[in-house]
Amino acid sequence: MSVRTAGPARSDLVADTSLALLAERGMRGLTHRAVDEAAGLPQGSTSNLARTRQALLELAVRRLADREARVLGLHEMPDPRAGAGPLADALALATHRALTGNRTLTLARYELALEATRRPELRAYFDAAGARFRDQLAALVTGLGSTDPARHTLSLIAWADGLMFSCVAGSFGAEVPSLEDVRAGVRELLEGMLGG
Repeated sequence: MSVRTAGPARSDLVADTSLALLAERGMRGLTHRAVDEAAGLPQGSTSNLARTRQALLELAVRRLADREARVLGLHEMPDPRAGAGPLADALALATHRALTGNRTLTLARYELALEATRRPELRAYFDAAGARFRDQLAALVTGLGSTDPARHTLSLIAWADGLMFSCVAGSFGAEVPSLEDVRAGVRELLEGMLGG
């Protein structure tokens, strides 16, 4: 029998379990007690780590941002000097990863995003955690010669988010586009923004 320790390992366990519960049961199913039970922790362990619901949600958001950075391959984004093609490929791969092996994580993000619309303190935390991808994408489209980086960044993120939502929780929930289809969509969008 393994012994779970306090610190980063337990924090990650609680956060990962919180994300899984959000995807499985929704916001109402996320309680300190439910996390303890699902994680196999002694009762009260989650409360000792995150005393309030806000603290538990912040822990989940922080872990979500870390895990999504790996899923989305933020460290793999191309140099903009390579052109729009490599960026389209990287964005397509990131979006496809979110739709395939990481649907639970994507669904948890939507649960947290919706909750953030009702909790201003969570909204600030959620937006700050997501800024690293938004800022990196803005730098990439700027490097590609975008004439309006803020608007183009919003359009790219809205397109990817819309596709993911439609295929994970929306009317296309039973469908997953191929990587080639996602790549074609991103290329079309970039060509329209950057003039081919």
